[in-house]
Amino acid sequence: MIHSTNFTQRASFGGALVFLVVAMAAGYYNIGLPPVVIVGGSGTVALLLWYRTNLSRPTDPALILPLFLLTVAALEIHMTEEYLTGFGPAMSRLFDISWTERGFLLVFAFFGPVLYTLTALGLYYRVPIAGFMAWFIFIGPGVAEFTHFIFSALKPAIHPELTHTISAVVSNGHFVANMPNYYFGTTGHYYFPGMWTAALPMLPGIYAIVRLLRVHRQGTL
Repeated sequence: MIHSTNFTQRASFGGALVFLVVAMAAGYYNIGLPPVVIVGGSGTVALLLWYRTNLSRPTDPALILPLFLLTVAALEIHMTEEYLTGFGPAMSRLFDISWTERGFLLVFAFFGPVLYTLTALGLYYRVPIAGFMAWFIFIGPGVAEFTHFIFSALKPAIHPELTHTISAVVSNGHFVANMPNYYFGTTGHYYFPGMWTAALPMLPGIYAIVRLLRVHRQGTL
């Protein structure tokens, strides 16, 4: 069992807070309010669980690292479906925000894998802040994927009555191309980008949460 020093714990907690603030600010500036809610909500829960469990005692890599890598692998498959079906532009039409295809690729196809790799390395070497990132993935792309089953029932903010794909300037003044409409009330088909594979990261993510909480209660982290 390895305990981190008080200074390391404080620095790690501060680093996690900075990450959340920067991520929410960047999401709000470049896209709109929904990323703030998603990142802020998932990040806050992750921060609390990390603080209560493995901030002071980083988890044995043999336990947490396979769970993290499995969740990330499932997430990559899930995001492939999202990209092929236009998740970002569909969200833009749904909420009147500027989530472009380019923005989706920058975050999930390029920056995301860098973050996942560094987190995996940190988990291996028991770096405390890597535990926060793992919790963030287990809760955000993990548990929160259930929202894919809700989006198709929501009425889009931009031309919900039109079935065809549109390109337009959204509320924050940014232009978004090829925004599809997946509203069930208009299309008659219940589907939203990523819905078919949403359960893939949910299953290992939820299992990881249950497993980590269980070993924390047992004092065997």
